[in-house]
Amino acid sequence: MAAGNPRARSNRLRQSVDAWGSAHLRALFASLGRLYRAPLPSLMTAAVIAIALALPAGFLLMLANAERVVGSWEGNAQISLFLELGTDAEHYRALARELRGHTQIDSVDVITPEAALEEFRRLSGFQEAMDLLDDNPLPPVLVVRPVSGLTPAEVDELVGDLQTQSAVEQLRLDQEWLQRLHGIMQLIQRGIWVIAVLLAVAVILVVGNTIRLDIQNRRDEIVVAKLIGATDAFIRRPFLYEGIWYGIAGGLLAALLIEVGRLLLGGPARELAVLYGSSFSLQGLGFVGILRLTLAGSLLGLLGSWTAVGRHLAAIEPR
Repeated sequence: MAAGNPRARSNRLRQSVDAWGSAHLRALFASLGRLYRAPLPSLMTAAVIAIALALPAGFLLMLANAERVVGSWEGNAQISLFLELGTDAEHYRALARELRGHTQIDSVDVITPEAALEEFRRLSGFQEAMDLLDDNPLPPVLVVRPVSGLTPAEVDELVGDLQTQSAVEQLRLDQEWLQRLHGIMQLIQRGIWVIAVLLAVAVILVVGNTIRLDIQNRRDEIVVAKLIGATDAFIRRPFLYEGIWYGIAGGLLAALLIEVGRLLLGGPARELAVLYGSSFSLQGLGFVGILRLTLAGSLLGLLGSWTAVGRHLAAIEPR
């Protein structure tokens, strides 16, 4: 008898789990069948959700592609060290050799005062005026290229180290504008997330309103179900799955819209990249991105349906 009790409890537990799973499967496919039998309203609701999801997701994807471009520019960053006027060649060449051994420096090029004057003479067109000068007014310059992959904080640290080197009179980071661009992109990203939150609320309201109308249309069916003893959980379940299906459909449609947009913009983007000698191409969402978008849609659909069911189902009671 004692040995039979655990087996009986195990059987009852398995039967309960099987019944719970069967109830959810029936609700899952029943809700999908209702959407299939009303294709136009279902498609319109999914399209509204898709647009609300595609706008922020598309903008974030464009921002991610822009960050790839900026990252490639950062790989070409260089720091110009203007040495004190009159620094002898032995000194600045020794400094260049020392800097080449720095772990954060990829290369160091030396621009002698003579080479700088010759380049200025060639580019400015003031050859005759330059010939009138008694002394070379240009200092030696060391062009330092950091290793790729440095963070802005590491670049700032490197700049601080270089400023302490002897004979360095002035330092110029040629890509300070990239830091400003990073700040602008972070501001844009935050703005996109604000818009995304507002559109997520809109999706919840759209799904909630759709489920509310469905509850009203099936009011008599719900009353009969409650009369024969159906629990609120049993009645609620198909509506929750309906909201999830709306979200999944909206997420997949949003991914399709984003991919169409990428294909339309991909050609012009490649042509522009070729003009700048780059092999850049627009990246799409990928499998993980599509999965995230679909998951976000299903969660928003679930929230919307849960809100509507919780508010309106309790108001329907048999008289």
